[in-house]
Amino acid sequence: MTSKQTFRAAVLGASGYTGADLIRLAARHPNIEITALIAKSHAGQPLAKVFPHFESLGLPNLVTAEEVDWDTVDVAFCGLPHSTAHSEIAKLPARVKVVDMSADFRLRDLVTYAEWYGGEHTAPELHRHAVYGLTEHYREAIATARLVACPGCYPTAVLLALLPLAKGGLIGLDSIIVDAKSGVSGAGRSLKQNILFSEAGEGLSPYGVGTHRHVPEIEQELAAAAGQDVRVNFTPHLVPMTRGELCTCYVPLADGVSADDLRTALTEAYTSSPFVRIVEKGAIPATQHVRGSNYCHIGVFADRIPGRATVISTIDNLVKGSAGQALQNFNVMHGLDERTALEQLPLFP
Repeated sequence: MTSKQTFRAAVLGASGYTGADLIRLAARHPNIEITALIAKSHAGQPLAKVFPHFESLGLPNLVTAEEVDWDTVDVAFCGLPHSTAHSEIAKLPARVKVVDMSADFRLRDLVTYAEWYGGEHTAPELHRHAVYGLTEHYREAIATARLVACPGCYPTAVLLALLPLAKGGLIGLDSIIVDAKSGVSGAGRSLKQNILFSEAGEGLSPYGVGTHRHVPEIEQELAAAAGQDVRVNFTPHLVPMTRGELCTCYVPLADGVSADDLRTALTEAYTSSPFVRIVEKGAIPATQHVRGSNYCHIGVFADRIPGRATVISTIDNLVKGSAGQALQNFNVMHGLDERTALEQLPLFP
């Protein structure tokens, strides 16, 4: 495939945060032409009416899905709400490739999906062929997929840190604790009381304690890597910042394994992964080190409690945790360098 080939793209859910970040990144992709922007509640409006920072791009107006000529679309990026995406994606022509940023195709078991997302999946046949889109661990399957289900932001950060360790038998799987924190953009753009400035500012609060929907996704992938069931104690927290996510994972070490062994395993696992960086020993990952970028930074620390270690990972929840990873998967699906249009350095300060 030549680097000059152009793919015509539609963005479903173009008026949300993930849709907007996808547009921001894809607008400068040399192989993408954005031909349709779908946002039902804003149909008929220019994109700049919803997002003034896109004024200079000259993109098409927002429309409904029914108004799109799907013969002019090669790939659809889906940023629709959970439990909505599967019915809309099922309507798309089979020739259109899909990169889905919702949760609707992430869980392999449909009974588990119904339990955690409160309803039956309406596209079970399509679901059977979906590929989990954690790029660094599923490149081969992604390369030939028609539908890629991008991981959630929390699972992205947690799994990049723990999958190589679980697969290598380097950590125990019976008492993993994940303390996770995310900026308010992770809750989406719709109005919610808990993310109002006066409610979220100057404070820190846990949510979804013991019931967060990303738990089965994390356990699914760790179990697949380890070859046995895994249970994770996962608690997310809302931090009064717009972007950023940091996950602190407390893990038991397998017999004879040290924190340095974990660092070595992670370094080896991501040798060919341009966006995952194992920081130098003693350096502490921080959200401001990856803000606005597609990078994930991971640090490993020996715990003062014998036989345990702490693994910290950080990402930008809207980029590596969503839109950036979607574009990375697009690149792999189309035989392009996976770094294309994603090499922006983090914004600092």
